[in-house]
Amino acid sequence: MNTAYDIVVVGSGIAGLSFALKAAAAGRRVAILTKKNRADSNTNFAQGGLAAVMAAEDNFDNHVHDTLVAGDGLCNEQAVREIVRDGPERVRELVGIGLEFSRGEGGQFDLGREGGHSHRRILHVKDMTGKAIEEALLRSVAESGRIDLFEHLFAIDVITAAKVGPDALAGGGNRVLGLHALNVLDHRVVVVAAPVVMLATGGAGQVYLYTTNPDIATGDGIAMAYRAGVPVRNMEFIQFHPTTLYTAGGAGALAGWPRFLISEAVRGEGAILRNFAGEAFMPRYHPQADLAPRDIVARAIDAEMKTSGTPHVWLDIRHKDEAWLRQRFPQIFAGCEKVGLNMARDLLPVVPAAHYTCGGVATDLSGATELPGLYACGEVACTGLHGANRLASNSLLEAIVVAHRAAAAIEDYLRAVPPAQPAIPAWQDLGGDNADERVVLTHSWEELRRAMWDYVGIVRTTKRLERARARLANLGKEVHEYYWHFSVDPQLLELRNLIVIGELIVDCALQRRESRGLHYTLDFPQKLPQALDTEVRRR
Repeated sequence: MNTAYDIVVVGSGIAGLSFALKAAAAGRRVAILTKKNRADSNTNFAQGGLAAVMAAEDNFDNHVHDTLVAGDGLCNEQAVREIVRDGPERVRELVGIGLEFSRGEGGQFDLGREGGHSHRRILHVKDMTGKAIEEALLRSVAESGRIDLFEHLFAIDVITAAKVGPDALAGGGNRVLGLHALNVLDHRVVVVAAPVVMLATGGAGQVYLYTTNPDIATGDGIAMAYRAGVPVRNMEFIQFHPTTLYTAGGAGALAGWPRFLISEAVRGEGAILRNFAGEAFMPRYHPQADLAPRDIVARAIDAEMKTSGTPHVWLDIRHKDEAWLRQRFPQIFAGCEKVGLNMARDLLPVVPAAHYTCGGVATDLSGATELPGLYACGEVACTGLHGANRLASNSLLEAIVVAHRAAAAIEDYLRAVPPAQPAIPAWQDLGGDNADERVVLTHSWEELRRAMWDYVGIVRTTKRLERARARLANLGKEVHEYYWHFSVDPQLLELRNLIVIGELIVDCALQRRESRGLHYTLDFPQKLPQALDTEVRRR
């Protein structure tokens, strides 16, 4: 591979691909690295859609208000307003590259509604929006001529001038010089030199035992940025999707999902949550009932399950016609049928599962971090849009808006950065593989995810968090020792990153001595008068 680029993008979801297209259009030579296949991303699993003001009866103030309410006092209002304002134009750009959102009989967008939204503003492609966006962007990347996309290349760490040494710092202070990446197929670590690295690695759902996220969601970009000295913010706010399909044994694995997601759009179309007594219980918890924000719905389901001792609750959309359900939710309908459920005739058993990382790498609205040359976009980043709880379908909106702004900001940065790149030392392989020690990785992975689920879940206490911190510290020591004695491989790198993610979540959760948004603790059930960000820097 060519190992020198203007920009290296880590991740091939909507954030990374849309940014790469904009950067390439400006004449930059861009590399995209993805640790598995190019279509493996959280974007590809997004069922619901993209929130933007596209209807005459809606307006920006409505969307801003809904976002601020969902964010429970912690959103950066300026960030919210600017991202909401820029949304429609970015949507039109997606349509311009061939993305065909679902439309009504008159040709207008068929806008859906989800929890927390006061108006219909969810653009969708039936229930396969993420897949359609991914395919459209990948087609455009393939046609660009200036983007090299490398599959099975696992980014390990950002290389900075400070790491290389004093001579590199003399050329313009600490800044990004590139990254190390593991070629998963031939097990070699390569240096990819570039003055700009864009982290677009998605979230970290795999830190929990049960998650809607695909296997790749191991928090790689957040951990890389943290190790590079960049602050990470508000990691305690992990959104648990309220309605994932429950199956016998709790596996819920269907069609590639660790837990098969029943999109919030189903409740947007009138589905009702019921307990085992048949009661529609959500009106007891929130005025918006089944369309309440996700944190409230997830806690309500958790409370109903704990009170009744039942393993799940029910989602009821039996009042809708089967033909309509098959047309509106073809993927969900087919997934339910695989386990013998018909959405039009059967109650659907559902439980919460870890879904979205609302915190992340601290950035501005151009994706810039404190480290010159390091940018982050999408779920990996914390711009201030989501606050303490993400409003449904605002994530894809944020990705395309910040990607656009980042491409412009990086042009200014590249014009100012010193043109000569210092020499980067080659990777030093620290040893071979000890098969007898591999069991350590498997056991550590299982212990990590179980501890996070049991102690850092939907409802928390200080004692549980401290227990998690102690277990994570022991796991961190074991994996650190393994990392420095054996050759790296994907399992080791992902576990190393997930332990960092777990520690960041726990550290931020212990800082927040209140209950706000997605962070609910029995020790501090009240909300403080002022909403403040939590932040962790590498010690």
